[in-house]
Amino acid sequence: MSETILPNLLKKSGSNILEEWDRQLSSAGRRSDLIKEDDERTQGQQFLTRLETAVQGGRLDDLKAPAWKPVLEFLSEISKGRGRLGFSASETALFVLSLKQPIIQGLREDVGNDPDKLFEEIKTANNLLDRLALHTIETHQRAREEVISRQQMEMIELSTPVVKLWDGIVALPLIGTLDSARTNVVMESLLLQIVSTESEIAIIDITGVPTVDTLVAQHLLKTVSAARLMGADCIISGIRPQIAQTMVHLGIDLTTVSTKATMAEALKTAMNKMGFRVTREK
Repeated sequence: MSETILPNLLKKSGSNILEEWDRQLSSAGRRSDLIKEDDERTQGQQFLTRLETAVQGGRLDDLKAPAWKPVLEFLSEISKGRGRLGFSASETALFVLSLKQPIIQGLREDVGNDPDKLFEEIKTANNLLDRLALHTIETHQRAREEVISRQQMEMIELSTPVVKLWDGIVALPLIGTLDSARTNVVMESLLLQIVSTESEIAIIDITGVPTVDTLVAQHLLKTVSAARLMGADCIISGIRPQIAQTMVHLGIDLTTVSTKATMAEALKTAMNKMGFRVTREK
């Protein structure tokens, strides 16, 4: 790649580029509802400063070079911050892409009447800014995926509450599909509650589980086995007729586990095992 004038342009015309860049952001639809104009100008100045330093090395085609690390780290922070504020990926990339017009305008003024040189300079600048914009999109997307993953995990934890029903008896009502990821959360929550309440019996209620197949049964058995290792017996309640038929059809063996049709029956069995008797006052 031939030597580019971009480093010199950013060094001598940085303030003019920043001013024009700010106008480009405004005309492109600045999200003033999400970020203050002064804050965005400050970010623009900080980005230009880092960009000017990075391009001095001349490695405009290799963003993995050490000189680009401060630029990429700064853009990553910008992307994550804007993602949290509610910017879309395209709106985040616009922060970089809006810089194209001011830089191209500066290149036209500096190159003069040399169309071949101007073409090469514009192509170099476009390629550089496109890669930087792509970096913001990828970072924004990863940040959003991390937020979604964290929210999903929080929802799983909220959907698997372990309730103390009586002294020595806890219950875990399950709602929705039981997969491998959720099984780990279920198991951890149940074991922690067994230890903290010193419970001897745990009722796992699957009334809210839509279907029980071989995989779901395996997850249930793992949870039961883990509870037994902690010294607690398990009762599985909520075995509806259709679920019982499915289990028989699939050859799922739950004979080693106490099962009941309803939570009430499971609680009655648990209290009998614990030596409690509930009577109605006359």
